[in-house]
Parts: sequence; C-alpha cells; structure tokens
Amino acid sequence: MTEHERRVKAEQRERFDFAVIASWLQPGEHVLDLGCGDGRLLRYLDETRDVTGYGVEIDPESVLACIRNGVDVIQMNIESGLLGFEDHSFDRAIISQALQTMHTTERILTEMLRVAAEAVVSFPNFAYRSNRAAIAAGHMPVSEDLPYDWFDTPNVRFFTIVDFEDLCGRLGIEIRERLAFDEAGREVADDSNLNGSLAFYRLGRRS
Repeated sequence: MTEHERRVKAEQRERFDFAVIASWLQPGEHVLDLGCGDGRLLRYLDETRDVTGYGVEIDPESVLACIRNGVDVIQMNIESGLLGFEDHSFDRAIISQALQTMHTTERILTEMLRVAAEAVVSFPNFAYRSNRAAIAAGHMPVSEDLPYDWFDTPNVRFFTIVDFEDLCGRLGIEIRERLAFDEAGREVADDSNLNGSLAFYRLGRRS
C-alpha cells in the first residue's frame, strides 16, 4: 500500500469513526476529546451535534492545528491524569482510536469517568480474523484499522475486545453499549472478537 493510499483509507475510516461517535451524542453536550490530534473530531461534532468542549493533546504541532481548526485545546499529557478538570464537568469524555497508543490505560479510563458522566472509547481489535491470519503466517498484522508496519507504529498496547471488557470488569466500569464493525464498515453481531475490526463502547460508572 502506498502512502497516499494509506492516507485516503485512513481518512475514510476516520469519517466513519466520527459518525458512529456522533450518533451517541445529544445536541449541545459538553465533551472532552482526549488525544484529539488536530481537532477534526471536535470540529465534526460541533458541526453535526452543536457540542461544546475541549480537546486535550500533547503534541505541539497538533495543538497548533487545533487552533487553526477553531477548536479549544489544552496542551497536557493525559498519561498523568486529568488534573485541573473537576469531577462530573463533562457529559462525555471521548478517546477515539488512541487508547492503544497510551501506557496508563487504567488511569485514563478511570479519569474519564471521573470528569464525565459517560466515556466513549473506540479502538482496533487485535483479535480480528485477518490479524490472526497474519500472525499465524508469521507477521505482525497490517490492516485498515492497524495501518502501520511493526517498525513505525505508534501503538504500544495490542488488545482485543475480550481483553478490554475484562479490564472494564476489573475496574468496575459498566459497559452500556458496544458496537463492532468489520473492515467494510458492516456492523458485526456474531462473535465480535473474531469478526470485528473496530470496536466502539459507551461506558459508565457502575452504580
């Protein structure tokens, strides 16, 4: 796959990801987007759901891109927690296809549900059938949702739908809704850990 083809496919997948997340939000919600990159998700949510909120990003160039995109952004390292944000100050905290690039997974999930009534998480499922086939053939997988070669990937955590749900259980996090889709964008109902390439979750604090 050429770099141009990779970029086009990534943009198409990104728009799909944004649309799924937007479908869970109500107009006018106050949201926090963690690892927001250049702010495109927040701009999309503002345009489609009239949300307010902030992006959080550590990379200086991405912070500047957020500003150019008209997105309110705070430069900070979310690995260290969300100090400065009060409890229950947002309707939703979102981390879109970035949790796998983080080291402090448990802290991030816990902090999301401290500052927001609900967390929205999306991530690529490492146990997807084509990823399993690649590993069985002796290679690290490269796919629509894991588009990087092993030597240049930003991902530091490779986990599955089952792994993620096990972690939620250990942390006392309630899974309120899950959606899984294959690489063609079709919703998966049967054995999502095998047939789902991309997973989306609505999470809440267990009462």
